[in-house]
Amino acid sequence: MEAKAVLKYTRISPRKVEIVLDLIRNKPVDLALAILKHTPKAACEDLEKLLKSAIANAENNFNMDKNNLYVSECFVCPGPILKRIRPRAQGRAFRILKRTSHVTLVVKEKE
Repeated sequence: MEAKAVLKYTRISPRKVEIVLDLIRNKPVDLALAILKHTPKAACEDLEKLLKSAIANAENNFNMDKNNLYVSECFVCPGPILKRIRPRAQGRAFRILKRTSHVTLVVKEKE
């Protein structure tokens, strides 16, 4: 039995999200929440909300015990890229890529 939560179109680069996901993978949910709360990365705020959502889904939809949950799976996929233009010298324009992410987080109950 597993419960999951998905965060789509978040305005942060997948590369930055992956660093934080590596910290919480295969950890108990209470430890994962503590890690997210005390890690100074931009992605932590969104991932903390996502983890809380996954925990709530597990409790309410699947009657799982919160104390036995752990982060079994978490991954990030690139979303659509917003393309913006930065003016440069002599009438040129440089492209800025504002990347987005789709994050999936799965929690399972320990046997």
